[in-house]
Amino acid sequence: MLKYIIRRILGMIPMLLLISFVVFLLAKAMPGDSLSGEIDPTNTDPEYIEEMRERLGYNDPIVVQYFRWVGGFLEGDFGKSTRYKVPVADLVAERLPNTIFLGVSSLVITYILAFAMGIYAGRKPYTFGDNLIGGLNYLGLAIPSFIAAVFAIYFFSFNLGWIPYTGSVDPTLQPGTFDYWLSRLHHVIMPAIVLGALATASYTQFLRNDIIENSRKDFVRTARAKGTPTSKIYNVHIMRNSIIPLITFLGFDIATLISGAIITETIFTYPGIGQLFLNSVTNRDYPTLMVITMMLSALTLIGNLIADILYGVVDPRIRLD
Repeated sequence: MLKYIIRRILGMIPMLLLISFVVFLLAKAMPGDSLSGEIDPTNTDPEYIEEMRERLGYNDPIVVQYFRWVGGFLEGDFGKSTRYKVPVADLVAERLPNTIFLGVSSLVITYILAFAMGIYAGRKPYTFGDNLIGGLNYLGLAIPSFIAAVFAIYFFSFNLGWIPYTGSVDPTLQPGTFDYWLSRLHHVIMPAIVLGALATASYTQFLRNDIIENSRKDFVRTARAKGTPTSKIYNVHIMRNSIIPLITFLGFDIATLISGAIITETIFTYPGIGQLFLNSVTNRDYPTLMVITMMLSALTLIGNLIADILYGVVDPRIRLD
């Protein structure tokens, strides 16, 4: 196992270098540059603009600019945000806890709903309850997250006034207090439900179909023939095999903690990495854009590695070495 993990981590290095090169080229291919995000070219002296580009190294060859950026990146210097005028590292560190809190909350909602509905539908297939859960799942797959977010804000915030539709916490509260964390939970619950409930559909159907398939296998028939109680058959024999693929999805979900929250955070004006990423695109904040893109790429590779490790841990038949 350890050799496999080391080998996979070493394999990530050339992949991340290739991704960094592609990210850098795409950023350079976009209109303007980082200086365009700091000044208004229409109201600024062209000679001053050219002088600043020369001083900042924007006129250097692409290869020189790339290695300068990669060298700074490896040293922990992620550059300075042209939109917020602060180091990108500080900006990401400020927003990342909000996105992690939102992502973990949505994952908890996803897995609780998926396990509850998937187990019920798998144990009682083709009943009214199974058909109702299936209909809700197909509805969840059909509704885009931004549509669900708009309707949630309209009904629960504007009409009922139950849940705030903007921000991550009440700014008047003292950080670390019970009321502070209660306010954070109050602000995150609606975007977490929108983000988590819609992702539940595919998980539920997957678990339901796997339970039905495993219930028809020979080892289940043998257990029934021996007089094993039905509850033990489902809870021990069937569930242990059915949740193996579902658990491995947890590794892939790590990569979606940030990328999947971009639209949701923007609609709810939730100050997280997703909203920061979209703002950096619209404001040509290239240093921030490139750092977040590299972070998403690294999380995707790490998520794939965790998924493979979990698969080998929960299924003894898999030998990673």
